Amino acid sequence: MEDYIKYEMIIYWSKEDDAFIVEVPELPGGVADGKTYEEAIKNALVVIREWIETAKELGREIPEPKGRLLYA
Repeated sequence: MEDYIKYEMIIYWSKEDDAFIVEVPELPGGVADGKTYEEAIKNALVVIREWIETAKELGREIPEPKGRLLYA
């Protein structure tokens, strides 16, 4: 399994945006959206891949996926 799939994603509905929002807390600025749940996840995976590619190009550290960060 690709490492980028292992990052925690927080998914919620935004009435204001009329879309699902996906946040990737371990990657600063890692946010995506979509009109459907599935589209939002797909877009988030693109954002994660691009975030990692950009970090590599810039020589920046890439956080290891830690899984669930907070507990309810």
